[in-house]
Amino acid sequence: MLASHTDLRVEFDRRRRTVAAGRAYLIRSLHLRLQWTGCVILCAICLLVLSAAQGCKKPNQAAPEVVLTIIDQSWLDKPSQALLGEELKQFTKETGIRVQVLPAPEVAVEQLETWRNLLDSASKVPDVYGIDVIWPGILGDNLVDLKTYVPEQEIAPYFPELIRNNTVNGRLVALPYNLGEGLLFYRVDLLRKYGYAAPPKTWDELEKMAKRIQAGERAKGNKDFWGYVWQGAPSEALTCNALEWQVSQGGGTILDEKGRITVNNPQAIGAWERAARWVGSISPPGVTAYKEWDAFNIWQTGKAAFMRNWPNAYVAARDENSPTRDQFDVAPLPAGRAGSAATLGGQGYGVSRYSLHPREAAMLVRFLTSRNEQARRCRKSSNPPVMPELYNDPEILARNPYFSTILVAYRQGAAVRPSTVAGKKYPDVSRAYFEAVHSVLSHKKLAPQAAADLQQELAQILEQKAVSTKANVLQERTVAGR
Repeated sequence: MLASHTDLRVEFDRRRRTVAAGRAYLIRSLHLRLQWTGCVILCAICLLVLSAAQGCKKPNQAAPEVVLTIIDQSWLDKPSQALLGEELKQFTKETGIRVQVLPAPEVAVEQLETWRNLLDSASKVPDVYGIDVIWPGILGDNLVDLKTYVPEQEIAPYFPELIRNNTVNGRLVALPYNLGEGLLFYRVDLLRKYGYAAPPKTWDELEKMAKRIQAGERAKGNKDFWGYVWQGAPSEALTCNALEWQVSQGGGTILDEKGRITVNNPQAIGAWERAARWVGSISPPGVTAYKEWDAFNIWQTGKAAFMRNWPNAYVAARDENSPTRDQFDVAPLPAGRAGSAATLGGQGYGVSRYSLHPREAAMLVRFLTSRNEQARRCRKSSNPPVMPELYNDPEILARNPYFSTILVAYRQGAAVRPSTVAGKKYPDVSRAYFEAVHSVLSHKKLAPQAAADLQQELAQILEQKAVSTKANVLQERTVAGR
């Protein structure tokens, strides 16, 4: 159970005055450079460590029961809290091991900062960390190799791409918990109204359908109706969108599997140029400031025909109080010349190298990510599982029919961000990438110049020589008047 910030501070002050001076170093080592959102975490951690230290002072006392701590970036909304709470109670029932949940910041950037500070300081708690799909390469050095604790036959059933993503230098640093990927949301009623029997299969079809539906709805008086909304704010959300555009056009994934820079190529440049044409035509001018829930809010009010978003938006749009509950469906994202591509998302769990109970912590990770728990979770929620076989379970599909689309989209082409290969430099790589794309969307730079500048910036970040699939692409396109 989570204590209040005030209670934790009072208890912390009381214990600090009574603990021997020899333990002062322990507190200082945990005094991390966290902002206000991390203060509660610091207090909780100090209290737990001090309690453990006092227990160790009594050699004749019986060994205390194991109590694990977990910090989870997705444990914010009430449904997620209730779901995780049930799972932790079941784990305790089966193993006798109690689990305490530590509070986490709400913003992803602050979460990663907190995680890094805790691990870099060799903090003994938390034992288990929730790991975003793009964090293994950043945090992996401070996480245990789960292959030491998890049999190979338990690892095999997961989607292999997720296992590869969570493997850093041959070490499996996290097990997948849920799956996320980009999806196309579309208004079934509007497609039918304008004579379309199916959602668009290609980006060209999307543009034509969006223009027609937008014009038709505006002619009927819906003046602020738009054809397509997505995430164009300079953030990780734009990295996900832009990666889908360029991978579907054959433009690669920013860095190749060996970490070489490949983003400056005609296919990537063409994909950015196409998206720039959407802004102010089929997409609102303000889309360049949209993140996931900004786009969702436009969609929820019935002001858009198509939307790009994640599975959690599907769950929200199907809520019993949602105005679009019975008006939409989802499909794989449109294809370009190289096919369809959906950016891979989701979370997993890893174990700290500094945990005092790594075996028990690995037991918790195995439990939370196990097939049985995934199946049980899918019967209570709509978060996509991470094992292919569960997408064929009749009971699960009856509860979540859109899982069939999730699997199709995944198999058509999962676009994996180069986070593992970029390692700890991925945040800088992603920032450089989304800022370059945003400069094109906001018409501050032409796409060829933005790609060339990005190539040089990435070379500096990665301290390597940039590789362009067409070194003179900028010069050729300038000569051609593009």
